[in-house]
This record gives sequence, structure tokens and C-alpha cells, in this order.
Amino acid sequence: MNIVFLVFTTVLFGGYIVMCYLATRNSLHYKHKNSFGDLSKVMASPLAPSITIIAPAYNEGLTIVDNIRSLMSLRYVDYEVMVVNDGSKDDTLQKMIDAYDLIKIEQEIDPEWKSKPIRGVYKSKHRSFSKLTVIDKENGGKSDALNTGMHLSTNRYVGCIDVDCLLLPDALLHVVKSFYQRSEKRVIAVGGVIRVANSCIIEGGQLEEIKLPNNWLAKFQLLEYTRSFLLGRMAWGRIDSLLIISGAFGFFDREIALAVGGYDTNTVGEDMEIIFKMRRYMHEQRLAYTIEYIPDPLCWTEVPEDLKILVNQRDRWTRGNLETLQKHKAMFFNPKYGRLGMMSYPYWFFYEWLAPLLEFTGLLCILLFWYLNILNWEFFFAITAAVWTCSIMVSFYAVLWEVYSYNQYNRKDVLTLLLFAIIEPLVYHPIVTWSAVRGNYKKLFKVKSGWGSQVRKGFAKAS
Repeated sequence: MNIVFLVFTTVLFGGYIVMCYLATRNSLHYKHKNSFGDLSKVMASPLAPSITIIAPAYNEGLTIVDNIRSLMSLRYVDYEVMVVNDGSKDDTLQKMIDAYDLIKIEQEIDPEWKSKPIRGVYKSKHRSFSKLTVIDKENGGKSDALNTGMHLSTNRYVGCIDVDCLLLPDALLHVVKSFYQRSEKRVIAVGGVIRVANSCIIEGGQLEEIKLPNNWLAKFQLLEYTRSFLLGRMAWGRIDSLLIISGAFGFFDREIALAVGGYDTNTVGEDMEIIFKMRRYMHEQRLAYTIEYIPDPLCWTEVPEDLKILVNQRDRWTRGNLETLQKHKAMFFNPKYGRLGMMSYPYWFFYEWLAPLLEFTGLLCILLFWYLNILNWEFFFAITAAVWTCSIMVSFYAVLWEVYSYNQYNRKDVLTLLLFAIIEPLVYHPIVTWSAVRGNYKKLFKVKSGWGSQVRKGFAKAS
């Protein structure tokens, strides 16, 4: 057993070192490449491609008007905001109708399209809101709502976001540039960094002041997101092997997304599953393609501040990962899929799915060995110190790299994040591990569990 944990830990350490190196190279390459571009030319060009931003909304009455106002203020010449009201039980639809003077219009809908029935399509009577389209449909879940938006859109690219997310004004300019900066490969998707907006000051749909979250759980998630997005996903992007784009900020070539059937409505991990499908499709068609990743902080979202909601969220993520891995198991160590089959899929299998189970099993073994008085205390303390040190070093690197790259937090906030990095392995990581174990248990024993819910507090307003 000691050998298993030693080998697993050694490989993990080596992987973190390589990840930091690749992420750094990719970030520097991105900053150098984009220092020569002028985003205003994209904005002014009559040839700029059309984009539809699809935002599913379910019981978002508290923030829906401000959320739409933010989406309507993006700097881009040709885009549509399509809000899909997914059978909300609150006043979400009525608030949109009142705020934007919406009226129901006639819309031809393919009767063969598989989605929950559409109850109505709404447009505003005012030209200033001509970019806004609201779809009202029966509840079918986020995937069904996104598929409905993809089907009704006529634009070349679609952006699938969470309606409560805040996109910065230049977000679409960066996205379009990412789609068009490649000539030898077709860019089928573009993803980006997700930043934590809890406690930030938002006014009129605009980010006025960036602040560290007040809530302790949100602070840990900010640290986790910084590490995951600035290091992990940047590293996989460097070797063109990224297997997930966050559902909060993902843009797709609509033709390819529809060719693979859109989002899978039978999984709770739809954002990961659609990337697997699109990559497999392009590989099997032997088409040159790539997926771009943007490290700029363009998308800000509210993360859970309640422990129960956080556990349910991570439980769901685990079930979604496992469902996707099972569905695409043909990729596992399959050289037909290149780096995806030989590196990316095995990584997700061993270190995203299996690692929490191994950690939990290891803890049970430690308790059992201690009870039987056969625990090797010297080895236990040595490997614990090594894992803790490695975890802290990676988190420190992520925070300091964020300071070097974007420097969005003051010195006090940075020191706070570094402190949280030291205690994270003892306080926050066990919560995430337990959530993953619970998710696996539910999946294994077919415990009925869906998306769950997150109670939105809404962004803080400028006083």
C-alpha cells in the first residue's frame, strides 16, 4: 500500500511541475501574440462574424434584468442575446417583459427538433433592444435550453453562458479574435477563465471594483479557480488537449456543435461531454482543428457561499465527469485519438475521478492501521509533509502568477490568498474530496439526484 501511495504522489508532483511549466509558456505566448493585435479593428469590421449568446434562465427573477443589461452592453458589431426561460416558476419572464417591453412574435419552429415545447418567442418593441430575443419554454434543464437556443440561432457562432455571469465589455472581441487567429486549423470552440465575483462591486451591469470575497468558502473557491484556470487549463491548452470548457463561458462553432447533436440532456456534466463529442467527431472525420483558451479575466460569476450548496455542486460535477468518462471510454489509452487518448483521458480518469477515491481509501487505511497499531508514523508524516508542501507551492505559484499577469488584487488580498493556500489542504480540500466520494456513491448505487439549486444573492451594488 505504501508503494501505491508513493508512486501516485511522485507522478502527481511531476505532473504539477510540468503543468506549471506549460501554463507559463502558454500564458507568455498568449500575451506576446496579443500585444500586436488591435481589438478595435474587429469591432469596426463589417466582416465580423455573427454570434448568438445563449443564456438559460431558471428562477433568476432577482438578477435577470441586470444580467441582460450587462449582456446588451458588450462591444461588438453583430451579436444577439438569446435568453431561454426554462420554465421558471418565479417572475423571471414577467420581469423581462416589463423591463424590455417584450411582445410575442411568430417564429417558425421545426416540429422534429427534440426539446421541451416552446411556449413563445419574444422581441422588444424598441430598436434599442433589437439584439434581445427571449425564448419561453417548458422546463427541460440547462442542456435542453442551450440546445433550443442553438437550434433557433442562425448565427455562425454561439456562446453558451450562465445568465448570472458578468461578461466584460470586450469579451466578444477576444472570442472572435481567437476564432480567427488560426489559418491552418478550424477553431471549433473557445473557452476562458472564470473569475469569482462574490463581494465585487457591480453597477448597471458593469464591474466597478474587484474585491476579495468576504465569505470563507468563496475565498477558497477563488484560490481553486485561480489554480485551475490559470495553470491547469492553460497547460492543457498549450498541448491542444483541453477536454473541458466551463459552462459559464463557452463559445462554439455552431455547425460542429449541431453536427454532434448539441448538448447531452441525459448528463449533469454537459459542458465537459460536448467537448468530448466535438473532439471525437473532428478526429474521426480526420479534420484539422483546435480549441482556443483565453486567460484574460473576461467572465465573472457568483460561487456558492453555503456549504450544503457547494457540496451538492461538487457532487454533481463528479457525477458528470464519471458519466462522460463512461460514455467515451473508447478513448482510454487509444492511440487513434492521439494526445487525447494517451494523455488527457487517462489524466481525467486517474487524477480527476480516481484520486478522491484513493485519498478517501487512504484515510480509512490510516485509521485502520492506527487502530491496529501498525501505522508507520515516519512514512506517514514524511508523505503528508511532501503532499502538503507541493500543494502549497502550486497554489502560491498560481496566485503569484496572477499577480504578475493581471494584478487585480491589492497586497492585503494577495497575502490573504497565500494564507488560505496554506490551510486549504486541511480545511477546504477534505470538503471537495468528500463531495467527490458522495457523487461516486450516488452514481454507483443509482441514487436519484439531479442538478440541485444555488441560491443567488446577487452582485453587490456601488453605494
